[in-house]
Amino acid sequence: MIVVMPMDSNRRIRVLVVDDSMLARKLIMEGLSKYPKIEIVGYAINAMDAKRKLAQLNPDVMTCDVQMPGMSGIELLKELIPENPLPVVLVSSLNLRVFDALHAGAVDFVRKPDGTQSPEAFIQSLAQKVVVAANSKVRRPRVAVETAVAPAAKLGVNKQIVIGLGASTGGTEATLEVLKRLPEDIPGMIIVQHMPTGFTSMYAERLNRLCAMEVREAKNGDEVRPGLALLAPADYQCRIQRTPAGGYFVRVAPGDKVSGHRPSVDALFMSMAEQVRCQMVGIIMTGMGADGAEGLLAMRRKGAFTIGQDQKSCVVYGMPGVAYKIGAVCEQASCENIANVLMRYLKTKG
Repeated sequence: MIVVMPMDSNRRIRVLVVDDSMLARKLIMEGLSKYPKIEIVGYAINAMDAKRKLAQLNPDVMTCDVQMPGMSGIELLKELIPENPLPVVLVSSLNLRVFDALHAGAVDFVRKPDGTQSPEAFIQSLAQKVVVAANSKVRRPRVAVETAVAPAAKLGVNKQIVIGLGASTGGTEATLEVLKRLPEDIPGMIIVQHMPTGFTSMYAERLNRLCAMEVREAKNGDEVRPGLALLAPADYQCRIQRTPAGGYFVRVAPGDKVSGHRPSVDALFMSMAEQVRCQMVGIIMTGMGADGAEGLLAMRRKGAFTIGQDQKSCVVYGMPGVAYKIGAVCEQASCENIANVLMRYLKTKG
């Protein structure tokens, strides 16, 4: 873990823009320049150009396209992050390779404008992520996730248990770190990960490929059952609902933002506190802001076992930090140890 110390709040965030598209560079540079906290110190037209300019310009944050001719953004990150832990925000089209770039050490990503959102919304999202990235922790890339950890042996828990997990900035890799250590018969899980529209189905497919349990993007009416983890789709609220027979399913529907987000961790956790009558677990992980904290507190007050990611292992200790501060967390653990804490609890309920 490499720690990037919080910046002086009075100093502007120095940003290097890396993109092979002149139109994209112009949009990003002109858009970010309108924010008083951000200063564009230069641009690079490809990865090799970026490598030359990084030493000259010494930026605080780099925005980087994933797909570029010659050396890709992923290859650039693999060279850059181990030696120079610079916060990087990816600017990506709808492409599965963005998750490889996040694994290589990027802090977060935004979706390139493609008609699904306005340029103004794109710039606003990018600016927010640049500010968060400037005060984040950059993690060294790990060994290949496909072979890094063997999942736990089958659990064999007979009692009905429901697990909810919420994450934001840094959460794509953090959630994978937890899930890949869990067995195939894990109790039913519902996951909320803040993510741009279009990427949640690809992320679910990635988790499904790398983890022992089945993982897929949630659809309205999906049953919550052992061995299945359901990922809330982007731009929809996902809540749990109890059936008359005592089972559970998810309600996935458009709706207002909750705690500033759609999907919202608070929306999920609050529904769990209201609907779940069996034993339940809430897990809150790395992310900016406070989404999920109040919902986790409501779950704990209903008897849930709650876990918060600790500060040292978080990319951004926002959501779990607020949850811990208000008393919503039963136990804190590192990203790598959350699965052990969860398994220890579940084995006492078998």
